[in-house]
Amino acid sequence: MTSVDVPVALLGYGTVGSAVNRLLVSNADEIERATGHRVRVVRALVRDPAAERDFLPDPGILTTDFRAVADDPEIRLVAEVMGGLEPAGEHVLELLRSGRSVVTANKQLVARRGGELFATASAAGVQLRFEASVCGAIPVIKVLRESLSFSRVHRVLGIVNGTTNFILTRMEHGAAYAEALAEAQRLGYAEADPTDDVSGADAAAKMAILATVAFGTRVTLDDVWYTGIEEIAPLHMRAARELDMAVRLVGAATLVDGRYDVRVQPAFVDRHHPLAGVEGPFNAVMLQGDAIREIMLEGPGAGGLETASAVVSDMISVIGTTGTGFLQNDACWRELERLPHGDVVSPFYVHLEVDDRPGVLADVARRLAAHEVSVARLVQHETGEGTAALHIVLHECRSGALGTALAEIAQLPETRQRPTALPVISDRGVPGLGWA
Repeated sequence: MTSVDVPVALLGYGTVGSAVNRLLVSNADEIERATGHRVRVVRALVRDPAAERDFLPDPGILTTDFRAVADDPEIRLVAEVMGGLEPAGEHVLELLRSGRSVVTANKQLVARRGGELFATASAAGVQLRFEASVCGAIPVIKVLRESLSFSRVHRVLGIVNGTTNFILTRMEHGAAYAEALAEAQRLGYAEADPTDDVSGADAAAKMAILATVAFGTRVTLDDVWYTGIEEIAPLHMRAARELDMAVRLVGAATLVDGRYDVRVQPAFVDRHHPLAGVEGPFNAVMLQGDAIREIMLEGPGAGGLETASAVVSDMISVIGTTGTGFLQNDACWRELERLPHGDVVSPFYVHLEVDDRPGVLADVARRLAAHEVSVARLVQHETGEGTAALHIVLHECRSGALGTALAEIAQLPETRQRPTALPVISDRGVPGLGWA
């Protein structure tokens, strides 16, 4: 078989871009044997050609001029690994309009502008692939779009941010939040500004993408309710240990009666649940559907090499299916409504700090019961100075009803701090945990 030379370009040549080029160079023979194509980077758009890089490209490849990529007729495939919404968004749109297929690792771009990008790709008859935008080297997008396109996936649960998972795992072993974050930054798991990670924004963008593909309806970042791990404290870790649980930042996308809910928040995960065993900077995604029952994919999160691996995999797939194949089409084929935020049903963990005196527990229980919220288990810790910390596990209830009850409890004169509530994730359910 005669080898076909395939010149490609990169938008960005930082940690991920240089890793992509290194993988293409070091694995060129394997790629050629498998595909019959010799893939080589001929242009890479950068801000500063003189910046230090992990893997140096051949002379003449780096450029600061986007036109050097866009106006080169030989380049039919481009990988966008520069990040950010602009200028990446306009660059990708122009390339798609000009008949180039694009592979992107940009979760924010796909989550916020996916509809526009896919419409442009479809009109031009080219492909837009985005495996690297979610969970690094874990091929969850490919599984959803190719292997499970028929399976009516109705729930996606995921630990999709390795930074927060590393921090929470270290806190389980006694580290304070600030200490665990500093360690994550020192090891390269967290950025100097970790806001997107610890606030839940990064995971929310990924869950928007996963929900879009899984449910076939457009879900944007604005449709995802999320909160991060900044308020997780040692008291939560201590309570989780006593309840045989682990604290994880979990993304959950669910279809309920033809409406969807997508959220990211810290959760108490039953130690018998597979997600509880996902530790350190690892990611995992559980897919539940009619035909598949349950599938779990686990692996390293979005480090530079892991993300680059997904980018290269998508590039090879584009080369093998140019102008054909399901993946050049938008995953969305219907418009579903968003489930009202308060209608989500789950068991919950609640933390309260109250005056340690007779009648307080009864008053709290009455407020919960008035909104059809039932207590499954209660653990009380003396905190000194006449107060007590209450760790309460609830049976399944509507999140809206619980929120109303907690708002009332927060106004009680005996309540010392704002109550907090986290969902409980368990395949066994509260009765199976032995708390009923």
